[in-house]
Amino acid sequence: MPETKPGRRNPWLFVPTQYFAEGIPWVLVNQLSSAMYKSLQATNVFIGFTSFLYLPWSLKLFWGPVVDSYLTKRKWVILMQLALGICFVLLASVIHLSGFLHISLIIFTIIAFLSATHDIATDGFYLHALDNKEQAFFTGIRSTFYRVAMIFAGGLLVAVAGWLGASTGNIKFGWTIGFVIAATVFTGLYIYHTLILPYPETDMPVKEKSGRMPYKQIFAEYFTQRKIGIILAFILLYRFGEAMLLKMVQPFFLDKAVAGGLGLGLSEVGIYYGTVGIIALLAGGILGGWLIKKYNLKKLIWLCAFSMNIPVLLFIYMAAAHPLNLVSIDFSWLFGGSAVLRFHPVIQTCIIIEQFGYGFGFTAYMVYLLYISKGKYKTSHYAISTGIMAVGMMVPGFISGVIQQAVGYLWFFSISAVLTIPGMFVILFLPFDFE
Repeated sequence: MPETKPGRRNPWLFVPTQYFAEGIPWVLVNQLSSAMYKSLQATNVFIGFTSFLYLPWSLKLFWGPVVDSYLTKRKWVILMQLALGICFVLLASVIHLSGFLHISLIIFTIIAFLSATHDIATDGFYLHALDNKEQAFFTGIRSTFYRVAMIFAGGLLVAVAGWLGASTGNIKFGWTIGFVIAATVFTGLYIYHTLILPYPETDMPVKEKSGRMPYKQIFAEYFTQRKIGIILAFILLYRFGEAMLLKMVQPFFLDKAVAGGLGLGLSEVGIYYGTVGIIALLAGGILGGWLIKKYNLKKLIWLCAFSMNIPVLLFIYMAAAHPLNLVSIDFSWLFGGSAVLRFHPVIQTCIIIEQFGYGFGFTAYMVYLLYISKGKYKTSHYAISTGIMAVGMMVPGFISGVIQQAVGYLWFFSISAVLTIPGMFVILFLPFDFE
């Protein structure tokens, strides 16, 4: 008898791993790459210009209908995961080449396009494989495992690369092992999802009767929403100040004091910002999701906006004060030997507060994007929203390195704080009359 393809499976079997897989390539392209290039002595201007890597996420609104119209979402997910695993192997293979900076940019660009397509397919599959109640319940779960991917790719891999680079005196070797680990994990995810993802009955290509992709109808339904101008302004501006800051955070941590930075080590950045910081981000996101569910988005939108933007002021403080005091905790009584933990408590506290606030505020933003994605083209509508969101990240990120080099970190972070104001002002006019 032919094997029956399961139309449903317990979402716990695939939702966590799918969103873990969704997060890894995004973090490698948009966060880990900044730490890697800085450790390889790239300039902040070069690092800022790598914000063009957001472009595929900006343009995915144009090929969201392609994902909707050809193949099933399940097939798209599997194919993209296979292709991404191959790209991670390529990164590990070329890192010792003399032209690695430019070769890696080409590979990161390919990863960005594959990852953006994978995002569309994964979010679309989520909408088909889960019913409405399950979608609501697993919203927090998928966000949680996306953040776990951020800890893995932006924290642990950076820390491993830094530790191996310091212990061997060869930072490129550290990054090679980091990418090998990423490729191994992603290949395992590809194999697992090939075996475990269900085949939802509604997961099928959506085309017009003529066989053409319904671009006109998809964009017409999205861009004729009431107050669409205000909605677009909100999507573009809500994260503008944070986006300006984000691209220069890791260079700020890694730059020496003479350049205005804090002079931390790569492993310290991986732990402080990429691990402990992301745990705080996750906690803020979980709390934000729970409160929005309990009290609704309209009541909490201002609290979320302030929580996201006010902690930007902490980077102004760190740039001005350089709080590099170290605290040592001796664990030798517990583990024996010379088990001493050293860390910068003020820096770590600032990172925790900023990341917690960012996670809390970002949850409201993503919930709003889900609310405005409606009808049978909701996969494409969500892709349009997140594509516009990526433009709001790319533009400030692209100019961030030039501005930082011109004015220094203190004034740069001050400018970032001022640029949070327009996004909050737009909230005054934002529609909340959802069904």
